[in-house]
Amino acid sequence: MKIGIVGNYGHSNNGDEAILTGILTQLETEFNVKKDDICVFSNNPEDTMKKHNVTSYPLMHKKGNTATTAINTILKHIAVFRKLDLLIIGGGGLLMDMYKRDAPLYSTLGILSKMLGSKVIIYGVGAGPINTQAGKTFIKSLINASQSISVRDINSKKLLEQIGVQKDIRVIGDPAFNIVSSKRKVQKDNIKNVGVTAVPYFSKDYWPEADEDKYHSYVNAMAKNLDAIIEKEELNVTLYSTKYPEDVTVTKDIFAKMVNKRNVALNDRNLSPLEIFDLSTEQDLIIGTRLHSLIIATSAQTPVIGIGYHHKVRDFMQGIEREEAFVEINNLEQDDNSLLKIVQSFQENWDETKEEYKEVSNKCKTQAKQGLEQLSAYIK
Repeated sequence: MKIGIVGNYGHSNNGDEAILTGILTQLETEFNVKKDDICVFSNNPEDTMKKHNVTSYPLMHKKGNTATTAINTILKHIAVFRKLDLLIIGGGGLLMDMYKRDAPLYSTLGILSKMLGSKVIIYGVGAGPINTQAGKTFIKSLINASQSISVRDINSKKLLEQIGVQKDIRVIGDPAFNIVSSKRKVQKDNIKNVGVTAVPYFSKDYWPEADEDKYHSYVNAMAKNLDAIIEKEELNVTLYSTKYPEDVTVTKDIFAKMVNKRNVALNDRNLSPLEIFDLSTEQDLIIGTRLHSLIIATSAQTPVIGIGYHHKVRDFMQGIEREEAFVEINNLEQDDNSLLKIVQSFQENWDETKEEYKEVSNKCKTQAKQGLEQLSAYIK
């Protein structure tokens, strides 16, 4: 059986790479699918082949303008798609129209695969924002072309139902919860080491609609909040990245604005999903802006504080029933002690918090395994 996987892979986003790692782990360990029978459509095929030891093809074949790129992509993919028995679209936040290419690209690939005789499933994805009529049309067309769909949170399901999706939508855990590491969590008596991820919020080098004033306000607010937890709680902070190199730039900008630098380590490496998992086990707490820094930390049984730059972060914190440990990104500017208050609350109830996160981690991994039922209907 030949299986193709489509997603935002090969884009130096190690959250997405964690998702791909999780899906490949499921296919290999649960269904005995050989990697020789799997191919991944990637933004950077060479990188994907190197990291995951799997055949990879370009996600898009760029040529001239948008229209000629679309035609060229379809023509180039036909020969490969004809050989597939199953196309898995996912996971990650693919069902959105925040970026112009995503909805038409994934819809086109799903419909093409179905036309050429392959089964199509949408697996463990996030949905939203979906604000344009074109986005709604493309996303609904993709879902209509699929045999089945699962999403990673209840709010994604609700949004798809709101735009008129009639198909049954399953809710499963994020595929990244399937990452396996030999490293085990060593619980400590109190919080001492804190890992932190940031996002280049409204940066001119990253954001679709840049606003340098907002970016610098965010950087200053993060620096002040981290200074507060170091000063009041005497904690050690490690800044690290899940999107490389964009997140390295913002972590360096935050570090430059901090006063209490003596307690801060700056990890500027391009960490693999497994390295991020292992780093998470070494921390007592993760303060995460990037969604998959929170997901991987939770998988490692490390308590988390979520900073909401995108609705998906709130959705995740709601899903694990930890909204009290969530801060909207703009609220950081209003209160330099936003993060400190949550850290102190964790400290006061640390034994209870550690036990709760063991349960949360196990529950999330169980939910991720629910995706096996969806896959088993199409993998023979």
